[in-house]
Amino acid sequence: MEAYADVELRELQLYNPDASVEGKLVPKKKDGVLYIQVTELRCGSVIVACTFDHRIANAYSGNMFLVAWAEMGHSENISLHPSFQRSLLNPRRPGSCDASLDDMYVPLSTLPPPSSNGMPRADPVISRIYYVTAENITRLQDLASSKGCRRTKLESLGAYLWQIVAKSEMDSTKRCKMGVVVDGRTRLCDGKNSVANYFGNVLSIPFGEETVEELVKKPLSWVADTVHEYVHVAAEKEHFLGLIDWVEAHWPEPALAKIYCKGIEDGSAFVRQRFPVEKLNFGWGRPVFGSYHFPLGGESGYVMPMPSVTQEGNWVVYVHLLKGQIEVLEEVAGDVFKPLTPEYLGLHGDATKFSKQTSFPSDAFFWGSS
Repeated sequence: MEAYADVELRELQLYNPDASVEGKLVPKKKDGVLYIQVTELRCGSVIVACTFDHRIANAYSGNMFLVAWAEMGHSENISLHPSFQRSLLNPRRPGSCDASLDDMYVPLSTLPPPSSNGMPRADPVISRIYYVTAENITRLQDLASSKGCRRTKLESLGAYLWQIVAKSEMDSTKRCKMGVVVDGRTRLCDGKNSVANYFGNVLSIPFGEETVEELVKKPLSWVADTVHEYVHVAAEKEHFLGLIDWVEAHWPEPALAKIYCKGIEDGSAFVRQRFPVEKLNFGWGRPVFGSYHFPLGGESGYVMPMPSVTQEGNWVVYVHLLKGQIEVLEEVAGDVFKPLTPEYLGLHGDATKFSKQTSFPSDAFFWGSS
């Protein structure tokens, strides 16, 4: 689809994608696999937005497609050819499923029917986009590390967000969950067959559960250690081999990660996925900004940090949480999670005069949606 919007790129409220993007710049998914909308703005900038079916591919696969698309636009060779060799994920004979997988996934048929009274939620789920500076990421990593164990940036930021979500709860005895999406491609490589270029879904979502009181009162290093423990278990090859066997054992019954099941709606999933904005040059210059827009249905949260293309070392963080959780986030961590603004992207000047210079990064804006 081609579209035109009588607005300049610098006027878009990217901090609030619910208002500026949803239903306007991103095409709605119907019955197909992929939908693309290209929107030209008054200043000459271009927005490319894609919506794809998550049953076909995860974000990693989507990135492969986007990069290949840009390379083909330059008549370049595709740097990473996708593999559709489904046998790479064949189950073992006989299969072997660890009991812990039953705590992570559940067949849909075992879930209670959704209850709805037709009334909108008092505390809806909303989306916001922030940026976090490299200095703040390093500071959180220092606070999250102890006893000589250096926690990763992902573990550190995830632990920090888990504490913030817990602070939004009034009941200190309530249990709060946090999951981390782990890609299994690198874990399944065996030296003979590589799944690095496998096109499809190779994900697992381990999660932890602690009381609100513990998460709020314990130091960040304790929370980060907890995140590390449950992520480490699911980061092994055996975990993904077992998950393949678990899916086969329940075939053809579809299943759902328990972090998203009704009854544990206080859970949130956290993932770091590299969005290759710097490689998405379709011929008019490197994009000034790229992000996923992933407004899940239901009441579960979702947080996705990505490297910033504007400031090296910074992260752009897409946040999809309950409105009350967002309010607490901005109140207690406003110095860390700063709203994404046109000024941060370098769009505070006259955008029109830059729109014809293909070397200037604001010539293009890319938005990924699934």
